[in-house]
Amino acid sequence: MTVIATHQPRAQAVLDAALRSGPSHAYLFRGPRGAGKRGAARAFAAEILASAAEDAEDVRRRALLDPSPHPDLVWLVPKGAQHLVEEVRERVIRAAAYRPYEGGKRVFVIEAAEAMRDESQNALLKTLEEPPGFVHLILLSSEPAALLETIASRCQPVDFAPLPPEAVEAALHEGGGEDDEIAAAARLSAGDVELARLLLSEQGRKLRAEAEGLAAAVLGDGDAESSWRAMLKSAEEAGEGAEAATREALEAEKDAGVKRSARDLADAAKRAGRRRRTELLDLGLALAVAWFRDLAAAASGAADVAHNRDRLSQLHSQAAELDPNAARRAAELIQDTRRRLDLNVSEELALEALQFRLERTASDAVMRRPQSPK
Repeated sequence: MTVIATHQPRAQAVLDAALRSGPSHAYLFRGPRGAGKRGAARAFAAEILASAAEDAEDVRRRALLDPSPHPDLVWLVPKGAQHLVEEVRERVIRAAAYRPYEGGKRVFVIEAAEAMRDESQNALLKTLEEPPGFVHLILLSSEPAALLETIASRCQPVDFAPLPPEAVEAALHEGGGEDDEIAAAARLSAGDVELARLLLSEQGRKLRAEAEGLAAAVLGDGDAESSWRAMLKSAEEAGEGAEAATREALEAEKDAGVKRSARDLADAAKRAGRRRRTELLDLGLALAVAWFRDLAAAASGAADVAHNRDRLSQLHSQAAELDPNAARRAAELIQDTRRRLDLNVSEELALEALQFRLERTASDAVMRRPQSPK
């Protein structure tokens, strides 16, 4: 677990202590995507299995493979937007009753545990409450608040902090790319490697351009409405793509014999679409917040702390006559809109209101740096 030891000392300490004293029956690895939860879970599972095997080194080697051929390591990844209820029942709940095929332990890992429907979580509850002594469950979650409290309370939490920008950059450099853009993606992602990779994709670059376009329109008296509508359209297109992909995957499983009504299939696909649309819209607004905060930094003579490292010339140009307090106020307004969207208000109305508030801030002349009296 070298990566964890380097960047996740608290998680490393908890897991090392667990291996010394004897692991608990259930763990919840919680933290942002890309923080190392998956790799830590595989390494931890390998150590648990090795501790109860005659040939520990061979067991450890097989358990660390991805995918692992070890019969006592069961790893669940959601198919589409959610875990299938029947798969959780069959591969975890029912399988947990069977004794190990090798050695003395069985480990079940549920990746993206928040993607389990309430029905699956409630069904899993008894296994968490009264597991056989040879069973250990590891739940991974980037959104632990989406888990039922009854589930979370029965697991020992292991917290993973966001990775530092340097660690994210190192992971991104493995795929190649421009240094300045990688540095920007690492900082804008707040320690989330998967998000950083998205920002380096065509979709991510488009979102960044739309967020910057919104700021430019507000500051330059441009068409702010077309900017936020472009951002909303991108989110809607991403949602439609996610809905179609989920529907296709679920229909394929239905054809393979998985029982599911047409209504359940349609509802699951729509939920996946809504979730992806919301995620992308929130990301676009978060990028706009970061841009205005970087403008405030540049206007204050502190551009070296800006996240958008690959856009310094644009930041300096827009910040030339900008009041840093006004830029911070714009960031606060956008952040407030993000909170409003969490309350399921109309996205279009919320963005229209944001446009009005940003333009009013600009028209009140607070966007300009106060002039010194002559």
